[in-house]
Amino acid sequence: QVQLVESGGGLVQAGGSLRLSCAASGRTFSSYVMGWFRQTPGKEREFVGAISRSGGRTDYADSVKGRFTISRDNAKNTVYLQMNSLKPEDTAVYYCAADPLYGSIPWEYDYWGQGTQVTVSS
Repeated sequence: QVQLVESGGGLVQAGGSLRLSCAASGRTFSSYVMGWFRQTPGKEREFVGAISRSGGRTDYADSVKGRFTISRDNAKNTVYLQMNSLKPEDTAVYYCAADPLYGSIPWEYDYWGQGTQVTVSS
């Protein structure tokens, strides 16, 4: 089992940057694919991106491709989401998630953090 805690959210102006972190408990972090998702009120949880166990593969939603970057440090049990050129439509609660298998569908992921709010003002 793994527990996830996100941090780094906040309020930023359009065009600005934020870096989210997701710290995982346990000694098997490197066994998990890590995903980032986001959700706004009344909408379904949306895939943002994912990173493979080794970090050698990343995938992104078209809406964030070229602006967001996922990385991980297996020695620190942490995955990061670097968000640049933020837009008001990026405003959401951002969640990290972990699963042994690679995927982009929320219900494929077994473990979730509590979420962190990102608000982008225009």
